[in-house]
Amino acid sequence: MALHEHSARSDNPLLRAKVDAMVAFFETLSPDSLSQLGDFYTASAYFKDPFNDVRGLADIRAIFEHMYVALDQPRFVVTDCVVDGAQCFLVWNFEFRFRRFDTTTLQTVRGCSHLRFNADALVDYHRDYWDAAEELYEKLPWVGALMRWLKKRANQ
Repeated sequence: MALHEHSARSDNPLLRAKVDAMVAFFETLSPDSLSQLGDFYTASAYFKDPFNDVRGLADIRAIFEHMYVALDQPRFVVTDCVVDGAQCFLVWNFEFRFRRFDTTTLQTVRGCSHLRFNADALVDYHRDYWDAAEELYEKLPWVGALMRWLKKRANQ
């Protein structure tokens, strides 16, 4: 989806521009562009996802750096964006290939990010929501079979 199709709507032009720039940043994220995280996050920003719970720009950067070590060709595709006051929800697909398991199949994790901005339109709170069991564990060779079996048993 092109950036203009999910352009941020907000009464605050600074925030609207920052959210649009942030979407473009995440959709073109690379190891080289990680140095620009400070353009979008406060130095003491909070970040949480199913695997991480950190505070501070250095720790947030380390999460993204690790992503490039652990996965092949990771990228975000933002499919929707909702801005309300000083907060934003980004709906995204995270696409990647495993480095160790099935290295040929493109994997997709569907999730969303809840972002809260300070008065300078910098992210001070970033919380990612996605189902690790369905979106990741079920795709792993040995764990996946167990997760699918547990899911089937739970639904009986």
